[in-house]
Amino acid sequence: MAEHGLRVGIIGVGFGTVVHVPGFTSEGWEVPAIWGRRTERAREKAEMLAGELGLAVTPEVPEDWRDLVNRDDIDAVAITTPPGPHLEMAREALNAGKHVLCEKPFALNASEAEEMRALAREKGLTAMVAHEFRFAPQRSQIKDLLEAGQIGTPELVSIELLMGRARPDSPPPYTWAADSAQGGGLLGALGSHYIDGLRHWFGDVAEVSGKLVTRLAERVDRESGAAMTADTDDTFSIRLMFESGVMATMTASSAVAPNQGARILITGSEGVLMATQGGPNPGPDGVVLAGAATDRQLLPLDVDARYTPISDDRDQRLAPFRLLLREFERGIREGVSPAPNFDDAFACQQVLDAVRESSATGQTVRIGG
Repeated sequence: MAEHGLRVGIIGVGFGTVVHVPGFTSEGWEVPAIWGRRTERAREKAEMLAGELGLAVTPEVPEDWRDLVNRDDIDAVAITTPPGPHLEMAREALNAGKHVLCEKPFALNASEAEEMRALAREKGLTAMVAHEFRFAPQRSQIKDLLEAGQIGTPELVSIELLMGRARPDSPPPYTWAADSAQGGGLLGALGSHYIDGLRHWFGDVAEVSGKLVTRLAERVDRESGAAMTADTDDTFSIRLMFESGVMATMTASSAVAPNQGARILITGSEGVLMATQGGPNPGPDGVVLAGAATDRQLLPLDVDARYTPISDDRDQRLAPFRLLLREFERGIREGVSPAPNFDDAFACQQVLDAVRESSATGQTVRIGG
């Protein structure tokens, strides 16, 4: 570990260069190297980032991600690729003695997720999953309100996420997100964030039922223009029963136009909490509405400054991501894996697998049973 600070290598130059590199450098980390599947594009990204962020040294771009993982001048690896190679990349990084921050969707299935968390435990390294929205103001405030008994005993949760863009004249290009073999689909891409948030609030899930649907399957090949078909979900409905007795339902679709945003409604024995957002992710200015069982309406609550310790208008995901990075750094320096860690990632993956099994069989699935 460098005396002046921590150093991270970034695998993936999509989301990795939009959020991870700006987030890490803003928190005082060095980024000696990044890697992308297309080397020339990754080099262009590295030069662009060096200029935009004022980096003293442009990140190097090895041709093989394994060369990045095994460098002596990095302490941690951030994995920001699609989920298909996450297991291999995390295994290589942990075996090289590197701490790991892995993007979601975490893995292709719970078996892979279990292998990743078991190896992290064996190596005693800090290993976290990038469910940064635990640190968004709305989500953090809801957590505190629930723990303070604002609505008594939580009983029922209803979530709607209905988003989409104006229908294009031609089908969108075929990407990994349209391929189930690569871990694509709305359930993993955004449903995983909400499932993690629910687990953060209410604990472990006991049973799951759900249905996955593809409403808009038409795609085209980027290069040839040939027609292709997505086999991943763009719409889902799930029901989660928690060990605590809370029941949560979620209906989501990325095929709704015009976009309707999201609504989270939490009812309890003594009142109701509600949070809304204009898009798929909670914004920095989101508020929580609350009402006691004796009230006639919900009213907005004040947002304490402790929920917004960072202001970063470059991307609405950056402020919560940077708060997650502070926990990642604390974990490295204290020799622990703060939440959301690989245990949380495994538990979330179990729920994702259970939804897929329920959708295929029509049966309710017990977690761990």
